[in-house]
Parts: sequence; C-alpha cells; structure tokens
Amino acid sequence: MEQNANTEVTRGLKTRHVSMIALGGTIGTGLFLTSGEVIHQAGPFGALAAYVLIGAMVYFLMTSLGEMATYLPTSGSFSDYAGRYVDPALGFALGWNYWLNWAITVAVDLTAVALAMQFWFPHVPTWIFSAVALVLVFLINALAVGIFGETEYWLSAIKVTVIIIFLVVGFASIFGIMGGHIDVLKNLSVGNHGFIGGIGSITTGGGILGVLLVAGFSFQGTELLGITAGEAHDPDKSIPKAMNSIFWRILIFYILAIFVMAAIIPFSDPHLAGGDSAVTSPFTLVFERVGLSIAASVMNAVVLTSVLSAANSGMYASTRMLYSLGKHGGAPKFFGKISRTGIPIFALIATTLIALLTFMTSIYGPEIFTILVSASGLTGFIAWIGIAISHFRFRRAYVKQGKDVKALPYHAKLFPFGPILALIMTVLVLIGNGSPQNLFSHSWLQSVIMYAALPLFLVLYLGYKFTHKTKLVPLDKVDLSRE
Repeated sequence: MEQNANTEVTRGLKTRHVSMIALGGTIGTGLFLTSGEVIHQAGPFGALAAYVLIGAMVYFLMTSLGEMATYLPTSGSFSDYAGRYVDPALGFALGWNYWLNWAITVAVDLTAVALAMQFWFPHVPTWIFSAVALVLVFLINALAVGIFGETEYWLSAIKVTVIIIFLVVGFASIFGIMGGHIDVLKNLSVGNHGFIGGIGSITTGGGILGVLLVAGFSFQGTELLGITAGEAHDPDKSIPKAMNSIFWRILIFYILAIFVMAAIIPFSDPHLAGGDSAVTSPFTLVFERVGLSIAASVMNAVVLTSVLSAANSGMYASTRMLYSLGKHGGAPKFFGKISRTGIPIFALIATTLIALLTFMTSIYGPEIFTILVSASGLTGFIAWIGIAISHFRFRRAYVKQGKDVKALPYHAKLFPFGPILALIMTVLVLIGNGSPQNLFSHSWLQSVIMYAALPLFLVLYLGYKFTHKTKLVPLDKVDLSRE
C-alpha cells in the first residue's frame, strides 16, 4: 500500500506492540471488578459457562477478523470490510456506531480514573484527575503511533503480570500451600448457585443467560486488534502471531481467573455483589486471604492502569474509525487528513471534544451521562455481528471469484463455524439481557435505553441506504483487491 503524505497513516506499530495489545490490551475493569458479580449472580458453573461460551465466540470471531485484517490491513477494520464485502450502508453504520461508542467510553474511563485516584486522594476534586488523564491520553495519541504502541505495551504488560501472580497465588491457596484451608468443593458445588444451580437457572432467563452480557463486556475491545493492523509494521507476520495468543489469553486470563475466584470465594460473599472498587475486587479478596495487607492499594493501582489503558485504546480506536470514515466518504473529508507524524489529527480532536462533552454531562447532568453510557452498551455486540457477516461474505466471494483459499496469508479457524457461532451467541446475549429478570430490575425507560444502540444503528444503516441507493454487493462484484 502506498503511503500518501496527506491521507495514509504510518505503519509504526511493531510486532511486539501488536502482540502485547492482543494479549493484554483489552483486559480491564470487566475482569478486575465486575467478574465477582457474575459469580454471585450465576454461581460458579454459570459464571464459568458464560465466560467459556463468550470466550469461544470471541476466539473464533477474532480469527475471522484476523483473516480479513491480514489480507487487507486497514485502520477502518470491520467498517471497511462490511462496506466492501457486504453493503456500503452496513460499513457506514458500523463505523459511526463504533466511533460514538468509543468516544463515550473514553468519558466513562475518565470518570473511572477519578474514582481510582480518590482511593488515595479523597479530598481532591475528581475533575482534576479526569482532566489530567484526558490531556495525557490526547498527547499519547497525538505524538506518534509508536508512542501509543509503546504505552499500551507496558500498560498491558503490567496487567498480564498481575493476573499471572494472581493465578499462582490462587492455585497455591487452592492446594493449601498458602492462605490456610479452603473448602474448594463446597464453594464450587453447594447451594442454589453451585454447579447444579447454574445449570437449572438457564431456563429461568437468569443464570448463564442473565450474565452473558456482563461476560461479553469483559471481552469487548478485542476487535481493536483489527484496527491496529492498519498501522502494523509487518501485518502479514504480526497479526497471525497476535491471533495465536488470543486462545491462551482467553483460557489463562479469563477462564482460569474465574475458576480461581469461584473456588476460593463463596458465591454468597457480599463483597462479590458490590465489586465496583479495588477494595471489593475479587482479586483483592484472594490476595488478602494469603496475608497481602496492601492488596487493595495494589489492585487500585492495577485498576488505574486498566482504565488509563482503556481510555488510551478507546481514543485510538475511535480516532482511526472516524479517520477511515472521512477517507472513504462516510464523514467530512478533512477527518481523513493526517499530520506530519502520521496521526489523523482532526479525527483525534473531534473524538477528544466529544469525550470531553460527554464527561461534562457526568458532572452537570449525571442522568444524561447515564443515558449515553447505557445507550452505547450493545455497540460492541453490533460490531461483532458485523465482523461475522463480513467474513462470511468475504470467504464466499473469494471462492466465487475462483481464488484458492489456501493462498490466504492467514486462515480463520473452523470456518464457517466462527461466524455462525457469533450470530447465535449474540442472539442469546440479547435474550439474556431482555429476560424478565433483567428488564424488570430496571425502570421501563432504562430498559428502552439499554437497547438504544439497535435503533440508532438501523437509522444510520437505512438512512445511508435510502440516500445513496446502495444494495448488497454481488459476490462476483466484491472488491477483493488488497489496496
């Protein structure tokens, strides 16, 4: 791909950057804080089953994305693929939906940074910490993509190290080497929320179905790897290498971590139900059992690292998506322009302003802030559906046009199982989120807002489709060029 000084980003992400972002970049507060709530609600079996199901879906889905990203590395990722392989209207809707989601999520992370800092500095106004974090994230993203990559490399390394230590300590406790006697079998199997309880609750709309959405949020952001392909120095090597680490990340960092929590902490522990701070994090509870008195401070530092990483990644992802929209006519053209250092600076400024405005609503209009956050909640699942459909169409078009699948630089695992599983699992997530148990736990307005991302996506899709008269691209007309 030729580098144009005005419109092409710089391939400044090294293989180690891409690999570490894939390994630990998306591990965040979903695992460190809210995983305890999953165990409390669905029981050990329900929690493990939910994470296994979502983990399997994400694994196959990311190999689908990896196949397309290696074949055609682009910063627009699944938005570009949907526009090429399915329908330009689908690419347009996915791009804007994803950009808005991450711009709002950056504001959420700014709020989380302030809450984490209040752990040590309770008397300092929270907006100061959020303002400093926003400036820091902006500068990291404005200077050069290599600086972003290096920052994410070390932030991810910290998270990966902490989880490995947690697993070592956890299994040492399970086998009685540290922390005294723990009745693992009782924690895993006794009570209404044990293994049997988790199975029985599937039919009620609670249990596994009820927590699939929460488990899914823990994995969201994994698709960021497809966006980094557009600036990877050697995508033919770095993307497949990064994809190979996803299976182990899901198994070791998610599944084993949930098992350790469930084995050591009884599901009825009230701290699991209130895991919204480092003090009540399941990780903190496990560390405290082995006598680590500063566990809360350590985990608060890790949570702070995670939310800074999330804000940094969110700013990067949303900026690149807006840049791609501008470059391909889905947004004003100036968003497709880049700076001398290869940064889509106008897209970055616009994303920063939206994040700032959204954050200000958390101060002056918390109800509006809550609505915005809730409305963007399902956007990640919409993106996953877009990836599944795009890959299915890509493969069919590839074969239809007489190309040899063996010639692809990377192959998705067990195609077409991955895209089909993703579609089925997403439907299950929506069913679980829309079950009476979940819907009646909110007001009718909150329940409507929770699904707001769906009508917003449809408005974007249908609006573009009717305005530009787009149609489903015939398989023999799909653009399979690598430019």
